[in-house]
Amino acid sequence: METRVETSPLSPTAMPMSTDMPGSALASEGTQFAVLGGISFAHMLNDMIQSLILAIYPILKNSFHLSFAQIGLITLTYQLTASLLQPLVGMVTDRRPMPYSLPVGMGFTLCGLLLLAVAPNFPVLLLAAALVGTGSSIFHPESSRVARLASGGRHGLAQSLFQVGGNTGSSLGPLLAAWIIVPYGRGSVAWFSLAALLAIVVLLQVGRWYGEHHVARSKSQARHLPVVTLSRNKVMGALAILGLLIFSKYFYLASLSSYFTFYLIHKFGVSVQSAQFHLFIFLFAVAAGSLIGGPIGDRIGRKWVIWVSILGVAPFTLLLPHANLMWTSVLTVIIGLILASAFSAILVYAQDLIPGRVGMISGLFFGFAFGMGGVGAAVLGQLADTHGIEYVYQLCAYLPLMGLITVFLPNLEQPRHS
Repeated sequence: METRVETSPLSPTAMPMSTDMPGSALASEGTQFAVLGGISFAHMLNDMIQSLILAIYPILKNSFHLSFAQIGLITLTYQLTASLLQPLVGMVTDRRPMPYSLPVGMGFTLCGLLLLAVAPNFPVLLLAAALVGTGSSIFHPESSRVARLASGGRHGLAQSLFQVGGNTGSSLGPLLAAWIIVPYGRGSVAWFSLAALLAIVVLLQVGRWYGEHHVARSKSQARHLPVVTLSRNKVMGALAILGLLIFSKYFYLASLSSYFTFYLIHKFGVSVQSAQFHLFIFLFAVAAGSLIGGPIGDRIGRKWVIWVSILGVAPFTLLLPHANLMWTSVLTVIIGLILASAFSAILVYAQDLIPGRVGMISGLFFGFAFGMGGVGAAVLGQLADTHGIEYVYQLCAYLPLMGLITVFLPNLEQPRHS
């Protein structure tokens, strides 16, 4: 056996614990679906707003005469702002939970959204993207902790419900852009500030619940939490493997989320609105797929979900560059469904590797995922400028083959069939 479970706080190899892993006290309450619904709804609004940046890239490109490299720089600014700050936010809130940091983070997103609507030049566009990224960096670590706290022990299910909100919001961005922003212009982005205000109201209620159910019980719960122990080298090795899998997943997703509309316009001659509709279909498939991985991981083990969701998508990514328009749509739906199931399983697996550090791990993995998406967008933008947009998809098709390294992950749990 590679792992063992201990309950004694005196175990010499046990990781430090906190209330972030619900013990028997919280598990006895059951899964708090009302809280999970609230945080998932706020996640949907948050990521819907953020996805507007990606959705209006064709408009920004024409309005400001941007190159693909500059488009990639916008994504890089947003993603790196989020990725660099998220682990720091998580580390701070592990030590001192901040229930009302959630609406504060949404306030940053609101400011970035309004600035995006009126930005007069490219540097101000970058500032708007940075504000949205800052809001994301504050929102995700603490909201992921809330999801785990409300899980009642069903950690994978809770993270999947949380993720499906965000991915649903991401899928709505292109659709709303096609319906509202394309016909009425970039200034209509400001109307989406109403969604940010609604999210702030919801997050104030979630923050109240979070304060009551986390801070007040921290000392009593920490004594009853199970500890999964591994050697330090095995933990670091597993984290490195998970990082490579995140790289594979989000570099490939960057090719679709940032450049899919340009690919469709260039290769098939579709209109901007039609291309955004195809992007919506892909992102909606991602949203649906994100709901799958967590519950299945709770049942059969997260390692198997990670294995299938990364490596299993490779045949479809390899076919995509050679497909016609109809099969391109079909393949992107399959890719979105399979690939999206990975993140919830990866995140909960990492949280189980280092118990008691949910904020840090959530911030690290959300941040790294966003960072890889940003770096991927910038690198792929340069490749698109140099070699053409179709070359990007021919090259990225091989990234899911990195899923082979999942075989080296240790087994943290036995499959549960009840």
